[in-house]
Amino acid sequence: MTQSSNRILDDFAKLMTDAAGVAQGMRREVETAVKSQAERFLGDMDIVKREEFDVLREMVIRTREENDGLKARIATLETQIAELQTGKTNPGA
Repeated sequence: MTQSSNRILDDFAKLMTDAAGVAQGMRREVETAVKSQAERFLGDMDIVKREEFDVLREMVIRTREENDGLKARIATLETQIAELQTGKTNPGA
């Protein structure tokens, strides 16, 4: 009787191991399907990826810095032009 109960327990353990393997495989398949559906859904919504957002953010920061520099340069040039024009219109000064 001991030998038959061991065999039953061994068969049951093997069955449980196989069931766990099947469950793991199903879990992987479900995860893959859900991930693919989520990617398709997000792709249809035209959502920007984080990497693309970060690249654009850096471009905007650099552009703003460049614009600030150009504004300062324009202000300096305008001041110089005004000084030159004042000197021409006021020759006695």
